[in-house]
Amino acid sequence: MTTLLHIDASARPGRSGTDPHGSHTRRLSARFVERWRAARPEDRIDRLDVGRVPPSPVSGDWVHAAFTPPAARAAWMKAALAESDRLVDQLIAADLIVVGLPMYNFGVPAPFKAYIDNIVRVGRTFGFDRARGEQPYWPMLADAGKRLVLLSARGDFGYGQGQRLAHLNHVEASVRSVFGYIGISEVHELAVEYDEFKDARLAQSLAQAERGVDRLVDALAASRQSADSFTTSQRVHRA
Repeated sequence: MTTLLHIDASARPGRSGTDPHGSHTRRLSARFVERWRAARPEDRIDRLDVGRVPPSPVSGDWVHAAFTPPAARAAWMKAALAESDRLVDQLIAADLIVVGLPMYNFGVPAPFKAYIDNIVRVGRTFGFDRARGEQPYWPMLADAGKRLVLLSARGDFGYGQGQRLAHLNHVEASVRSVFGYIGISEVHELAVEYDEFKDARLAQSLAQAERGVDRLVDALAASRQSADSFTTSQRVHRA
């Protein structure tokens, strides 16, 4: 069974095309999850909506607690890390992470940045050892086979690689860097553009993104099915 973690980061509560002033990223992430559930109804879907319920930002107490060895943590330190522990546990349990992630002022929404700061944890998602010399850090999730899907939306257009505003796009690249740092390097990206124009180009961009979501679900589900079949075959062979 695959566990899919569905995260939304938009401040808009509804979906475009369904709710007034709804979110394009919520629309895309919901489409992905609904199509995945139809293809693989036995899989588990975990839900996290940081747009509606933002994680607490990292504080000085959090940093002190996180860099204190677990066996030496006082009760207040464990309390300071409790939310982060839940988020890390949820991430570790997931095989596929699907994020509805709009661009806000050229970067990720603040609640999603708070989420990132809570899951990048020494001793849990990345390791650190001064004895390793010039390479003291290593990713702790590198062998877990996790995949990340980023479904974005932008008000303007031309933010893709090599396009006119690519230098202002600090969404996908920054998220790829962070998740790669903890060992999640397979990343798939789709985006809607032209939101501020509200014309035929937006409609075309939405339609193209939805077709892309459908193709991506089909490809990832088929890949997962092959992996499941291989695992089952190996179990039978060993038995």
